[in-house]
Amino acid sequence: MSSSLNDFLGGIASVVWGPFVLIPLLLGTGLFLTVRLGGIQFRTLGRAMRHAFVDKNSDGAGDISNYQALTTALAATVGTGNIVGVATALSIGGPGALFWIWMTGLVGMATKYTESYLGVRFRTTDAQGKQQGGPHTYLRRGIPGGLGKVLALAFTLFTIFASFGIGNLTQGNSIAAGMEDAFGLDPLVTGIIIFFGVGAAVLGGIEGIGKITAAFVPLMIIIYVVGGIVVLILMADQVPAAFALIFTDAFTGTAATGGFVGSGIMLAIQFGVARGIFSNESGLGSAAIAAAAAKTEHPVRQGLVSMTQTFIDTIIVVTITGLVIVTSGTWEMGREEAAVMTAAGFAEGLPGHWGGTIVSVSLIFFAFSTILGWSYYGERSIVSLVGQWASVPYRMLFTVVAFLGATTELELVWTFSDLANGLMALPNLVGLLILSGLVARETSEYLKFDPKLKKDPDEVARFVQQQGMNWQ
Repeated sequence: MSSSLNDFLGGIASVVWGPFVLIPLLLGTGLFLTVRLGGIQFRTLGRAMRHAFVDKNSDGAGDISNYQALTTALAATVGTGNIVGVATALSIGGPGALFWIWMTGLVGMATKYTESYLGVRFRTTDAQGKQQGGPHTYLRRGIPGGLGKVLALAFTLFTIFASFGIGNLTQGNSIAAGMEDAFGLDPLVTGIIIFFGVGAAVLGGIEGIGKITAAFVPLMIIIYVVGGIVVLILMADQVPAAFALIFTDAFTGTAATGGFVGSGIMLAIQFGVARGIFSNESGLGSAAIAAAAAKTEHPVRQGLVSMTQTFIDTIIVVTITGLVIVTSGTWEMGREEAAVMTAAGFAEGLPGHWGGTIVSVSLIFFAFSTILGWSYYGERSIVSLVGQWASVPYRMLFTVVAFLGATTELELVWTFSDLANGLMALPNLVGLLILSGLVARETSEYLKFDPKLKKDPDEVARFVQQQGMNWQ
């Protein structure tokens, strides 16, 4: 029964994530928004990075700082997809898949900007005085009539399902596997640790999650990236050939070699795009939920801050993983070895057990941070669906499920999670296309007024009043 259901769900997931549904819609939406917003990710990236990491945090309306909103979203996206997901893409699509991951990330920055802008633009305040926003809010409030309500309901339901699957059970499973590999720890013990760790974090709400992610998300990314850079420096003579292989195979496919069975260009594109989206979540709408909680003077400012998340996730972290795998040659190990491919690549460049240990520990922290980010996404979704009373029960159930994830076999859950994750994106992407005109117009107006993102709060408040934007 379980096997039949897994096969059935897997068949649906393969269609949703296949070359005729989600992949062209995700890429097409990203390209469309890139053009409509005038290449916003390329012309404003420097200012966006400065505003995210250097400028003083805003004291505007919101629950957490814009930096904490960024790290909360990063916590949810920088996860197992950055390690195992990239390896899976390369093991099936060949080195050329990395090129398509990059392309997905670059156009995905415009998508991430748009959904985060809308998350702030249409946010509301709930009964507890907390900010409530994201696709379940902007689809309903921004699109008139029944269509907006239907899209919002679909997104909300799929997000709740995904929060327990890809955002919880599968991550707990990955943590348990990493703890067992790195330290020989029994999964039951890991489950207990996860139970108390997640419980302590999520029961404090978004303020607690924001403080935790702001403290350790940058550290975990730095440790992993620095480790990868050291590996690439030690294998520097092979890096040029790795880049040549990536760009060549992106348009020609890859011949069979080693344990690799060979792939065509369509496989490189399909798995590059699918795993790129799985990693950075651009188009899923999830990051807009965290963006909506941010203290900010204007939606444009938070949209630009949130946009940097995709750059960090895909262009930095994923690139490190992919280059280590291609440079070390471990991509030839074959699909069955995808789970250990990244660790083997790090081990090729670092002495002793350091390579494998860095990857195992990074996987543990990446997965734990993903649980924290998704707990907030799921909570905001269920609150929007049934009311504020569901907040604490959801947090308690989410904590219990995290324990189960560490101690249970999850093949069916992985399949269901992939499907729910993909179905989240469909109503959100439709909404982004419908609302793109509003975003383009208001973004253009604000950047003409404040091109350097340096205007003080009083000036911005006067501008908002003059424009008649009632967004807070």
